[in-house]
Amino acid sequence: MSANAIAISEVSARPLTLRLHEWVTTVDHKRLGVLYIVYALIFLALGGVEATIMRLQLIRPHNALVSPQVFNRMFTMHGTTMIFFVVMPMVFGFANYLVPLMIGARDMAFPRLNAFSFWMTALGGVFLYFSFFGGDGLYGAGSAPDVGWFAYAPLTARTFSVGHSTDFWTLSLFSSGIGSIGTAINIIATILCMRCPGMTLGKMPLLAWLNFVMAGLVILAVGPLSAAQLMLLVDRYLGGHFFDAQAGGSAVIWMHFFWVFGHPEVYVLVIPAFAFASEIIPVFSRKAIFGYPVMVLATVAIGFISMSVWAHHMFTVGMTAGANTFFVLSTMAIAVPTGIKIFNWLATMWGGQIRFATPMLFCVAFLFQFLIAGLTGVTLSVAPLDWQLAGSYYLVAHFHYVIVGGILFCIFAAFYYWFPKVSGKMCDEALGKWHFWLFVIGFHLTFDFMHVPGILGMPRRIYTYEPGRGWDIWNLIVTIGVAFQAGGTLVFAANLVWSYFRGKRAGHDPWDAWTLEWSTSSPPPEYNYAKVPSVRSRRPLWDLKHPEDPDWRYE
Repeated sequence: MSANAIAISEVSARPLTLRLHEWVTTVDHKRLGVLYIVYALIFLALGGVEATIMRLQLIRPHNALVSPQVFNRMFTMHGTTMIFFVVMPMVFGFANYLVPLMIGARDMAFPRLNAFSFWMTALGGVFLYFSFFGGDGLYGAGSAPDVGWFAYAPLTARTFSVGHSTDFWTLSLFSSGIGSIGTAINIIATILCMRCPGMTLGKMPLLAWLNFVMAGLVILAVGPLSAAQLMLLVDRYLGGHFFDAQAGGSAVIWMHFFWVFGHPEVYVLVIPAFAFASEIIPVFSRKAIFGYPVMVLATVAIGFISMSVWAHHMFTVGMTAGANTFFVLSTMAIAVPTGIKIFNWLATMWGGQIRFATPMLFCVAFLFQFLIAGLTGVTLSVAPLDWQLAGSYYLVAHFHYVIVGGILFCIFAAFYYWFPKVSGKMCDEALGKWHFWLFVIGFHLTFDFMHVPGILGMPRRIYTYEPGRGWDIWNLIVTIGVAFQAGGTLVFAANLVWSYFRGKRAGHDPWDAWTLEWSTSSPPPEYNYAKVPSVRSRRPLWDLKHPEDPDWRYE
């Protein structure tokens, strides 16, 4: 019997309670990474159900599937869930699992802080969804939060938000914010202090570099949001007037606090997606990444510029001409380093021996879709055009092109690429391609055609609409696309379960890859490496496999 089979039988022989206890009390970065990812998948299912309810409500005019109050709760919960409890935990999970392995470390710098950060994030999700049961409070009003995921004042004042639903939203984000900042500090400390011998900053994998920049942005962006949550609690319960315009406060101040978090947050989510693409595309093109130093510099530039673009969400509130001009220019400027990245990925593929396995298919779709997302974003950076479109479904389509077409597609690619390392099993390639084609068809049916009613004037955040305005057929097509996406997601879930239990053995390096995580067993041992590795180039496994032509000669 093989050593792997013996280990598996020993694990299965232990009582279930003992195994659960080990997971709940773990400080191992790999287990915590898996917990983050499983947690995010659960909330992905919840957020998907909420999105489906909204789209079914909008499938035709004067529909009455749900009430206006329920619709408001659905879009508040959907937005909050997807940003704070799906994509953020997902990217933190991959960073937790992969960064120490890729830099040759045996764990994160602060293992107990790592566990604390996860459980604070998990507590935030519990707070949010407990609102369905506890949000009525003493007043019998409301249940889940219904103030939008942005929670603009004065909607959050006790006058307009009776009961405790908004309080659950506030505590949820504050708790998860503590977890996010703790994780970000840990990632930075790990990358700066725990790299293996020979791994200078210039020899780090791009995934480590990009997560380093992401973690810096989390520290800068989440703090203002957490401060705003405390100010909101003071307003609601301690007689404060930070956001009460009638008492000398300002509702616009809340918008500044929220969006100084909210737009860097887009890059907090998309930079790890860039990291996934930057690791996967070279392996399936059989070429080293084109322009490594430029990719690093472009990421750092995105990090800096992203802190100066937030108020393009506020062109319609009546800022000064000078403020509008500044944010127009900064928003256009951030497209430049992002465009550089797209050219680098294309140059990596150019002339390569491309293999269109499932991870590569999702990355290729990401390249096209993120280009479209960027172009629609540049159109919205033009203030006069933004005045017309900011309150319409055009902006909803743009935002989902970024989050779904860009980030989620890269997350799917990362699942198929690193699942063999985490589980020791290969995903089923046929099911993976079914997932890809169903999801890509559904995505384009939904979000390509969602731009059209936006241009035709359909407002955001409405639960129904009048017939005869030209929106009917587009909303029908958009909702049909959701069914395809749901089908693709179910295939994805089935693939993960089937592959985990019945998939073929992966071996330690099924993709013939070049970074350190593929040099250890699949799944890796608790200590990661029996002997801490040393490296001489950015592709240490290439050097090991090709001693006659190592990369270190050319770097």
